[in-house]
Amino acid sequence: MAVDFSKIPTPCYLIEEELLRKNLSLIQSVKEAAGISIILAFKGFSMWRTFPIIREYISGAAASGAYEAKLAAGEMKTLAHTYSPAFHEKDFREVMDNSSHITFNSLTQLERFLPLINNYSPKISVGLRVNPEFSEVETALYNPCAPGARLGVIASQLGEKLPEGVEGLHFHTLCESGAGDLVKTLDAFESKFGKFLNQIKWVNMGGGHLMTRSDYDIQLLINTLKSFRQRWHNLEVILEPGSAFAWQTGVLVSEVVDIVENKGIKTAILNVSFTAHMPDCLEMPYKPRIRGAFQEPVIGKPTYRMGGNSCLAGDYMGDWSFESELKPGDKIIFEDMIHYTMVKTTMFNGVPHPSIGIWNETDGFSLLRSFGYSDYKSRMA
Repeated sequence: MAVDFSKIPTPCYLIEEELLRKNLSLIQSVKEAAGISIILAFKGFSMWRTFPIIREYISGAAASGAYEAKLAAGEMKTLAHTYSPAFHEKDFREVMDNSSHITFNSLTQLERFLPLINNYSPKISVGLRVNPEFSEVETALYNPCAPGARLGVIASQLGEKLPEGVEGLHFHTLCESGAGDLVKTLDAFESKFGKFLNQIKWVNMGGGHLMTRSDYDIQLLINTLKSFRQRWHNLEVILEPGSAFAWQTGVLVSEVVDIVENKGIKTAILNVSFTAHMPDCLEMPYKPRIRGAFQEPVIGKPTYRMGGNSCLAGDYMGDWSFESELKPGDKIIFEDMIHYTMVKTTMFNGVPHPSIGIWNETDGFSLLRSFGYSDYKSRMA
């Protein structure tokens, strides 16, 4: 049953359960074929009302701090693999209470918190994030291996033996990347850190493995992971993608509020904001797809910029062409707006926050959450 958008309020993030299950089935098949662990990274997708569905396929979770670790334990029903660029003492007890693995970003953090972990029960497996000093990511904002990067320990900072207590190494160099990028990263990782791999129990290869993208080479990924496991048969291998789980599983439904024109440029002002609700469009940047629109301007067809409803001058993108003139009340549906979009939204400028809903073929639309003035006020106290 196709989504009936006449039943969807605006603005609204809408996820389709069947599309989510399709992604989960593929991720599960990779996990089983490669003989590895794949866990959900909350930093990319933390829509906890879908966790009962996700648990049918995948059981683990990756957290970036105390709140996400608590969400893993409370809603995903699992202890988290937790990594943070820097832990603080006031949060660390809660991190330990909700984590099975804790990975440190630096040797000083490891030295500072290892005694607390050693005195904690049950046992927590300790890891160290390393920087292979290699990444194919071109956008500087998302490149964790740029010169001077703050994320991870470089090989020259380690001797011949890992610090006492370290059971795993973690690297994260990818961002919506292909399997070939992992092949190159593993070459760099093993070249710089291979001497340590007989000293540990697990390797976490981070996120950015966009295995649910239609052109992703799944077999290359499986073969690469199996080959690594054959070389290092003592190691558990862990992947923690974020985008792959929710890739192309849902949309942001918005509505035209007004049409303005300046020097021949028509802008459709919407009841959503790029800066508040679709920040990656401005940060990456990238131009999202709009359902039913021409992605690039077409001569002779009505053409519009899309304008957000905040007062930020740059809260717009353009241009798209349509088959007919837009008017207030028309729905504008932005494709693929679930992964990394929902987790990064803000209430900047007091703009109304989109509702959250789910669609499935049996029940149709279910509203999971709506937001009001009290939600905005509570953030500003």
